[in-house]
Amino acid sequence: MKKIILYTLCLLSAVSSYAQKVDRSKAPAPKVAPQIELGKYQLFTLDNGLKVIVVENHKLPRVSYTINLAVDPTLEGSHAGFVQMAGDLLGSGTQKRTKNDINQQVDFIGANLSTSANSVSVSGLVKHSDRLLDLLSDVTLNSTFPQDELDKLKKQTLSGLVSEKTDPNAISDKIGNIVKYGKDHPYGEFPTEESVNAITREDLISYYNSNFTPGSAYLIIVGDISVENAQAQALKYFGNWKGGISAKRRYNMPKAPKENTPVFVAMPGAVQSVIDITYPIDLLPGSKDAIVASMLNNVLGGSGFQTRLMQNLREDKAYTYGAYSAIAPDEVVGYFSAGASVRNEVTDSAIVQFLYELDRLVKEPIADSTLQTVKNIMTGNFARSLERPQTIANFAYNIEHYNLPEDYYQSYLTKLNAITAADIQAAAAKYLKPSNAYITVVGNKEVMEKLRVFSPSKQILTYNPDGTPYKELKPLPAGVTAETILLGYINAIGGEKKLAKVKAYEQTGSMKMGPMSLNVTTRMKGQKQFSMVINMQGQDVMKQVYDGTNVAVYQMGAKQPSDESMADNLKMQADLLAELHLDRYGMTAKATGIDIVNGKEAYVVEFTRKDGTSTEYYDVATGLRVKSVTVTLPTTEDAAVSTTETTYVEYLTVGDGLKFPSKMKQVADGQQFSMEVSAVNLKPKFPKDAFKIK
Repeated sequence: MKKIILYTLCLLSAVSSYAQKVDRSKAPAPKVAPQIELGKYQLFTLDNGLKVIVVENHKLPRVSYTINLAVDPTLEGSHAGFVQMAGDLLGSGTQKRTKNDINQQVDFIGANLSTSANSVSVSGLVKHSDRLLDLLSDVTLNSTFPQDELDKLKKQTLSGLVSEKTDPNAISDKIGNIVKYGKDHPYGEFPTEESVNAITREDLISYYNSNFTPGSAYLIIVGDISVENAQAQALKYFGNWKGGISAKRRYNMPKAPKENTPVFVAMPGAVQSVIDITYPIDLLPGSKDAIVASMLNNVLGGSGFQTRLMQNLREDKAYTYGAYSAIAPDEVVGYFSAGASVRNEVTDSAIVQFLYELDRLVKEPIADSTLQTVKNIMTGNFARSLERPQTIANFAYNIEHYNLPEDYYQSYLTKLNAITAADIQAAAAKYLKPSNAYITVVGNKEVMEKLRVFSPSKQILTYNPDGTPYKELKPLPAGVTAETILLGYINAIGGEKKLAKVKAYEQTGSMKMGPMSLNVTTRMKGQKQFSMVINMQGQDVMKQVYDGTNVAVYQMGAKQPSDESMADNLKMQADLLAELHLDRYGMTAKATGIDIVNGKEAYVVEFTRKDGTSTEYYDVATGLRVKSVTVTLPTTEDAAVSTTETTYVEYLTVGDGLKFPSKMKQVADGQQFSMEVSAVNLKPKFPKDAFKIK
């Protein structure tokens, strides 16, 4: 005990002595940037113009080979999407190997092969170097882009486009690129159903022949290999590669708007707004401003809880779980972006805070403590990156491709340490534009008018989720209300009297998601009991039951929690006349106008529910429901908002003119389904436990 007390007294004395020597009225002097030793790389060029970068690393008996193309982006026009498809299909077949051959040979040696529109990479054990290079060179030099593989990829791409329709973040990215760059710029293009269907094998081959040339390529080799062996391998496998430098493509430099310009995309029923404040910037990789711009971004909203956007919008205002920014250099055109997902009611308030933080960095120098914190973070990130041999290869490529000084990365920490608060403020004045930004918002239409205050000219650009300009809903004719539309729907599916007489039904059908097919059976009894059973290969995977009083949900036979909203939903499923008495289920409806669905006019009715909202579309001519967009609020803090879009393709007529939806397409949280009802029996014999809750 005495020793412990004596030690403590000595420690306190030392701390006191140190404290007396520290002048706390002055900020500590910055430390000298630590000296770092970067790994070496070797560079040589083959006679055909192929530049080879070699980074030796003998810690593990592995090696990677990457062909990297230094080419300008391609304007794809009416066939937008073919460049990415060309990259995706590079490994799908060559003149001497099928796709299965390639996959089997990669698996046999435990290798990895990946392709993109401007690179092909393979890695594995060094003892398999010749096999790796044989695969790499064959894919790079001899790809054939089989038509059957292209057809499969087009179907997958079209399915992905359908999924994006309900993804507000994907929509935000798309619209942001349109306004930032314009549709006549490669960065502003995006694939559509029409452009994907128009893509041909010739498009892919043309891109491949024009860009996969040795004069525009780098071969990057990293791993357990000597420079001498690398030279011999490069010459053996790529020495006969023919071709010069790919054609240069130049595009007009996009510019930031002359004033703040709100851009709005309506997502019916959305309970959150996706905000993105964005514009193009002229910032080249490796330029003198690149490091200070990166530091500026780390102050504003790059990453971590210490950034100003995170501290303001999350910690102080509680508007969002996360607010971030990016200042991205690019050899064609860079961009600035700052955004977050926020509640509808605070959309305009959040935008005010975003613009405030941009303006504050322009007008006020940051504190020395903030400067040092960011330097420490960036120094640590840089040091950790050096643990990966691939980092040295990336540095080498950047130095050669962007014509950077040889000591650019060697002196990185010295340059970083020399940056001052005044430098940060100067960069903010150059790259932050709180008065010249596109303020894009994807959200519920109720927030749109709140955006007008951010535009000096009071103008708002509006788009549809597919990137086409938005047109206001056509006004409803006199006398048309939600009640008349819903009554019209009831009449269209059989009429109130006929529907009231239906005492029971059993629907059988299927639901498909990709290659998986499920059997679906729904049953109704007395318009007071309802059940839905989803079965796969004879086993019930999900069952929902309403026995007239209680509700139960089972997954793989195990009972799951249910809530009041689910009970209301199942009660409505049992009630064929639910649209005529929504108040029983805690719902209200409002007709908002006439839209176009599949080329035909449709009434738009917005519903509010206890657990969210839905927007329903009813064909003006037939009265039938043709589309539904449902937004369901999360039931727990860690859950996300769920969005489901259902398209009603066909109706089946049964009995005395009753109509039931028989073919539907559905996108739910990015997953695409197709559903088909094969039969509806109005006089069924139910199993005894059809509506039994265990």
